[in-house]
Amino acid sequence: MISTTQLPVRILVIEDDNNDFIILRDYLQSIPSNNFIIEWSYQYYDALDRMCKTEYDLYFIDYFLGHKTGLDLFEEAIAKGFNGPVILLTGMNNYVIDVKAMNTGVVDYLVKSDLNTEKLERCIRYSLDRSNSLSALKANERKFHSIFEKSRDAIFLADDELYFKEINNAGTELLKFERREFLQLSLYSLFAEHGSSEKMWAQLRTQGHVESFETELIAKDRERKWFILSISKENGQEGGLYFQGIMRDITNLKKIEKANRQIEKLRSTSMLLRTLTHEIRNPLTNIALSIDQLKTETNTDNLAFAIIDRNLNRINSMVTELLNSSRPGEMTPEEIMVQSILDETIEIAKDRILLHKIELVKRYPKENVFIIADSGKIKMAFLNIIINAIEAMEQGNGVLTISIIKNADCCNVLIEDNGHGISEENLNKIFEPYYTSKSNGFGLGLAATLSILQSHNAQIDVQSNIGSGTCFNISFNASAEVLVPV
Repeated sequence: MISTTQLPVRILVIEDDNNDFIILRDYLQSIPSNNFIIEWSYQYYDALDRMCKTEYDLYFIDYFLGHKTGLDLFEEAIAKGFNGPVILLTGMNNYVIDVKAMNTGVVDYLVKSDLNTEKLERCIRYSLDRSNSLSALKANERKFHSIFEKSRDAIFLADDELYFKEINNAGTELLKFERREFLQLSLYSLFAEHGSSEKMWAQLRTQGHVESFETELIAKDRERKWFILSISKENGQEGGLYFQGIMRDITNLKKIEKANRQIEKLRSTSMLLRTLTHEIRNPLTNIALSIDQLKTETNTDNLAFAIIDRNLNRINSMVTELLNSSRPGEMTPEEIMVQSILDETIEIAKDRILLHKIELVKRYPKENVFIIADSGKIKMAFLNIIINAIEAMEQGNGVLTISIIKNADCCNVLIEDNGHGISEENLNKIFEPYYTSKSNGFGLGLAATLSILQSHNAQIDVQSNIGSGTCFNISFNASAEVLVPV
């Protein structure tokens, strides 16, 4: 029985034969405890207009409507956004029409000659229940689809070989691939390190899921980004397996952690150097005073005194250089054009570039790019990186690429070489004072570079592969102020 405690059920009967409408209306009204509001439409376009307004809970549509059919009306209404429950009526039992109606989306199919109160009541109850269930499913689908698309994390579905089947907007934005491009990719193809992908696959194969798996992925523009992956294996409706996963971008967090470690190392080194210079200069001062006294007492200026004076000055200069390497010194910030400062730096390194027969490639944007910086200090930072790049490349086969990328809120300077590369182990040490792979180096150039860049609130990221080269990526925040050391 249809409940009478609910709101009235609004029914639209679309029928071009007045007698057939009256018969159906009488059947509906004879249903015990019915609570129906029944209206009639006998014209095709009037019925289409009413259906598109979705003012009714249930629709009875006759199959024959003049020169068109009820299915024509139903399909045309669907094209205009209609999604209400429809029961199709016909004067004969036709299997072909029955199948076509169900495939179109009609909830039920009734033959007029077989109608009775019991069958009609059961059909209405079933249709309304199914309509309510479908409405609830569609509401849930819209809700979860909204979560899927609006999530700031990348959410994806993949087949049993981890080829992408679905991915949300965050995924396309983070990794720079279009959706159609993702459908040709496997998650494995995005891994920066083969060993990391093998480790993840081993966990998926043995456990069926991975949680909080940290790895680097390579975006379409070749940028390497850090993600936390959480992936689980699921059973599909037809028995097949698929994977669902979430990828959270932690690249900025990794950069902050790395910068903090570098700052702590520099701070510790700076304190050590200041202590050492103080302890070294005290005895040096005493030695210098003693030599001056001896000169006065002996009233002579022989070769031994000259050698001692020269070496005292040399030691004092070395101590001063060590102390200056741990701090950027005084800053004079001003608005400078990045293209100009890079060209000036390249000019300083021009002799080295020519001597090593290095091919220079410059990729600058058409518009001028400006940052707030100390031109002398920034020039020194760029020069240290460029010299290291030149010395890392084979003479006659080197390519030095210097690029400027202007974004909405920052400017990136990329200095790339095709040299011998840096191992992952040594990559974490290159900014440490006194670390060097050169036989005649002091290991102070990149340490000073890092100190200068940090004083400019700039970020530096280094990517390198053994045998294929290194890329220094320096990011200047357009709104950042230069930090003047105290």
